[in-house]
Amino acid sequence: MSSIPSRVGVYGGGRMGAGIAHAFLLAGADVTVVEAGEEAAAAARERVETSLAKAVERGFTGTTGALRVTTEPEDLAGSGLVVEAVPELVALKAEVLTVIERVAPGTPIGTNTSSLPIDTLAGALADPARLIGLHFFNPVPASDLVEIVVGARTAPELVTRAQMWAGDLGKTGITVTDSPGFASSRLGVALGLEAMRMLEEGVASAEDIDTAMVLGYRHPVGPLKTTDIVGLDVRLGIASHLARELGPRFEPPQILRDKVAAGQLGRKSGQGFYTW
Repeated sequence: MSSIPSRVGVYGGGRMGAGIAHAFLLAGADVTVVEAGEEAAAAARERVETSLAKAVERGFTGTTGALRVTTEPEDLAGSGLVVEAVPELVALKAEVLTVIERVAPGTPIGTNTSSLPIDTLAGALADPARLIGLHFFNPVPASDLVEIVVGARTAPELVTRAQMWAGDLGKTGITVTDSPGFASSRLGVALGLEAMRMLEEGVASAEDIDTAMVLGYRHPVGPLKTTDIVGLDVRLGIASHLARELGPRFEPPQILRDKVAAGQLGRKSGQGFYTW
């Protein structure tokens, strides 16, 4: 029997939120996605429905849950789990988490942060034991990993439930203690930043640096192409945070700052270290 709640809320319907909604819908849950306005809500619905259609094209034949997209946070009431998936800004996430706590009292809350401290975010809640990090990876439907991040005040039974949720979504959950960059972002960013420095120094082309890791170390995608997929602005934000927390080894290279300033954000803008 699946551990997935019959009703799941997702606050934020961007690329990550839509992917998270997709995953829970395919697991049979009814999913309510909350967005900030009607235009954003319509875009979120299109993202989820397009993603579901691709799953069917790839051979999915199961029964999906029902999708609801709304601009009213109160529609999250009655959810068995709510996942926050808004941009990586502490103030914004804290504000959204307090709204979720108000409209869905007693409901477990997952935050899809890739680097922000769970304990900092939990400080916005009256009941911090309800918060756990559920770091999904982009693209969510194709990714096999969920990083479960445990804060100092996260309830132990919630950790157990999160591990079961990951498994019932068809993914592997790894459990990490709340720390700067967790495990995945810290290692992934370190590799990506060094690849950028090598590119700056003329060691090799972006293509050859990536090929070295793909063919030499069996990485499915090289670090520079991964940065394009994640978003250069996202990587810059994470690296800046890690530099503040862990020191200058995570200081963003100038090439990353310059590309973000020029609007070259990777796949989503059409240009990053590669042309898409």
